[in-house]
Amino acid sequence: MVDVKKFSEIDIYGLLEVEISATEQEIRKAYRKKALSCHPDKNPDNPKAAELFQELSRVLEILLDKTARAAYDRMLNAKKAAELRNKQLDSKRQKLKSELEERERQAQSNLLKKGNYHTETKTPEEIFKEEFDRLRKEGSRLVEEEQELMRQQLRQEILKAEKTPSWDSSKHRIKIKWKAAKDDPTNGGYSEEILRKFLQKYGELVVLVMSPKKYGSALVEFKTKEASEMAVQYERGNMNNPLTLEWIGEAPQSKQKSRAPVGSATVTDADYESLVLRQLRQAEERKRLIEQMMKEEAEGS
Repeated sequence: MVDVKKFSEIDIYGLLEVEISATEQEIRKAYRKKALSCHPDKNPDNPKAAELFQELSRVLEILLDKTARAAYDRMLNAKKAAELRNKQLDSKRQKLKSELEERERQAQSNLLKKGNYHTETKTPEEIFKEEFDRLRKEGSRLVEEEQELMRQQLRQEILKAEKTPSWDSSKHRIKIKWKAAKDDPTNGGYSEEILRKFLQKYGELVVLVMSPKKYGSALVEFKTKEASEMAVQYERGNMNNPLTLEWIGEAPQSKQKSRAPVGSATVTDADYESLVLRQLRQAEERKRLIEQMMKEEAEGS
């Protein structure tokens, strides 16, 4: 459960990255952006993401309720004013001020106990706490609606990803060759770092593996089809020792067949988590298989 004390000590506008004067529309937009990035469905193994998502939901709840927001704004402004005053006081005066405030609180408490003093005066923190507790008991219909819209957006993103033809880089690896003598410590002038500089200008690499035993050889996978095709077609490396890039197996088709349309069934949380974990496992397995293939090739030559 999110503690009211936490919200009394932080700037919730700063948490959403909006100004204190932000409109309701701006607040909703900022919430959607931040909450989508840390949604538990997107971060199933990150407890901090779930905690942040819960905090953001509570922030939205406060800022969409006019009374609660006004109470928070009064408290925030009072704290800022107090901080400004304290900065202007030296340490000795700050100590005297704290002692005076403590005596005043104690005197007020004694009067209340004796029944000789009645007041409706409350601190901004006390007023905000009352509003916070009210929201927690009542719940917020607006926040529930916003979260339902977010869930729908997540489902649409997953469905769109499933419908979009994917590029499987493991099926379209590229072999890189160049001249290098067996006893050449420079490997023909190419290292993994140098190769990356040549290749990364076409796009993100999934994996790049230098042959562990055979000089003048490496394998690469690009994240996109376009980057792969451009690298094979245009990259030649150093002119004094050019690179040759060749597809392992058949070159990719110019147009990939799209997958069968996805039905109207809702994508569940388990579906999304399974997809993410499967992609992570495939990336690790791909790297291991490439390294093994490179070793076998080197040993067989």
